Amino acid sequence: MFKHSLFFIFFAVLAGCAQVPDEKLDDRDPLQSFNRPMYDFNMDVLDAYILRPAAVGYVTVTPVPVRRSIVNFTDNITAPTAMVNAGLQGKPGNMSISLARFLVNSTVGLFGFFDVASSLGLEIVDEDFGQTLGIWGVGDGAYLMLPGMGPTTARNLTGDVVDNVVLPEIALTTPQTILVFALKAVEARASLIPQESLLNESLDPYIFMKDIYFQRQLYELHDGNPPIEEEPDDFDEDFLENL
Repeated sequence: MFKHSLFFIFFAVLAGCAQVPDEKLDDRDPLQSFNRPMYDFNMDVLDAYILRPAAVGYVTVTPVPVRRSIVNFTDNITAPTAMVNAGLQGKPGNMSISLARFLVNSTVGLFGFFDVASSLGLEIVDEDFGQTLGIWGVGDGAYLMLPGMGPTTARNLTGDVVDNVVLPEIALTTPQTILVFALKAVEARASLIPQESLLNESLDPYIFMKDIYFQRQLYELHDGNPPIEEEPDDFDEDFLENL
């Protein structure tokens, strides 16, 4: 019954795509008439009834050290992907760090459950193929709000597809891949719980999330040193880090 209701609401959302007022038009977001209803569907249905309750339950029953180990494990799995992308971006230093982290944490760190590498000064390096395309000069493309996945862009969606076929993900079975994805999604949602008030209290939560998303992409593309721009009054660095 719930499954059928979910699909009904989803298609009702798509059918309800409306014209966007001129004052809210955004060149980065040419599909806003689709994205806004999809945002409402994600927040009012998927997040409210599935993802947030799962995240709250996860935080409630999972001890912090166990959560930390799960994060370490999923981070370690993606280290080779970060290594490949660092190489494609012409960052030999970051490439070496990702390789060293993977070797250290996969052995001394017991398959990555313990982040021994960070204690040795090898801090995690976040590089993905979306960033690689950005370094190569590919623009963001259209902003997209995807069901269950949230905000992305055409460039980053392409990057996600490429990253998911780079080792070691390709070495995992389908159930293992689904498990890793689910763990990442629940942990990511749990990390945003303290920041929910910022989104809920904003004048337009959709625009707030979109602006934060683009700020995050700029932040990551420039390795934490984006070009200096005037920041909006409601900018929050913690929200940016956890999104």
